[in-house]
Amino acid sequence: MKKQLRRGIRITRYLVYKETLVDIKEHFWSFIGAFVGIGLMAFFHSESLTEYENLFLIGSFGASSVLVYGSIQSPLAQPRNLIGGHVVSALIGVTVFQLLPDIIWITAPLAVALSIVLMQITKTLHPPGGATALIAVIGSEKVQNLGYLYVVFPVFTGCLILLLVALIFNNITSTRTYPTNTNFTRIFKFKKKIGARKWFKKTGLAP
Repeated sequence: MKKQLRRGIRITRYLVYKETLVDIKEHFWSFIGAFVGIGLMAFFHSESLTEYENLFLIGSFGASSVLVYGSIQSPLAQPRNLIGGHVVSALIGVTVFQLLPDIIWITAPLAVALSIVLMQITKTLHPPGGATALIAVIGSEKVQNLGYLYVVFPVFTGCLILLLVALIFNNITSTRTYPTNTNFTRIFKFKKKIGARKWFKKTGLAP
């Protein structure tokens, strides 16, 4: 009994330590990734997409940034979930808006509920996807007038920007690897090895 209690205390201390640990490097790259990802979308919007108002910067992308830059090991942050979750949810949201009468207390919850179920079925669960579906229903008139174009722009194109930035900044250091599926990260590991070998050769430390 005492051993189990002590073990439980040790585990609790470790978990508290891990959760409260301040990792400067981790926070730095999370900041840089999110800043660049959202910054690129804001840049494209301000430079060439002003006629679409703020369509490129839908709110659900802010939530996605928390996952793909701040919680990169989470299953919900992986590329399949990021892109699949948003696209599936956008399709559901637009379809609900197109087929059902404009009764907000029916269309809004139905769009979110259906998007959750379809994300579960397709194994693309991504929490911000629920917001993407909701925006298709309750968004501005210009968002609603896009119809299924909303799925492509801004949803799919925005996801690609977030993903490309995540692939770059989440693999710069040896302590961060994204995505978790090693089949996708081999190229980054290979480049890191080549870079390390070149550095050893330049410094004369190569074996």
